[in-house]
Amino acid sequence: ADVCARLAHKLESTECDAVISPALGGIIVGQEVARSLGKRHIFAEKEGGGLVLRRGFKIGPSERFIVAEDVVTRGGRVQQTIDIVRALGGRVVAVAVIVDRSGGKRPDFGCPFVSLIEMNVENFAADNLPPDLAKTPAVKPGS
Repeated sequence: ADVCARLAHKLESTECDAVISPALGGIIVGQEVARSLGKRHIFAEKEGGGLVLRRGFKIGPSERFIVAEDVVTRGGRVQQTIDIVRALGGRVVAVAVIVDRSGGKRPDFGCPFVSLIEMNVENFAADNLPPDLAKTPAVKPGS
């Protein structure tokens, strides 16, 4: 919660009505950022390879949202969340993440992007792995 409060502190001057986050990793971050800002929180859930709003969550016309997430690498889930807000008539005024691991290739979401930590994670093409890494079996992590 302290980490999320520090993230919320970076957003105190951002005028917003609510916080939205993509499931699953962003839910706790979004809830705590929203609580720190005194705003409501909603989240988008995975469905058929994309994200959707369920549980009666609504977005009002011109309602201003901060999108909160735990980690961003390429920004796919954040962009899907932004697309949902915009499709329903809302506005995204900022993106806030705990860890930006885009490695200098920060996605352009068309709004301010704040993070607490920036990580540069080295990536390799599958056909061009260093020898020591090529010996390590690949394991697909969970979501």
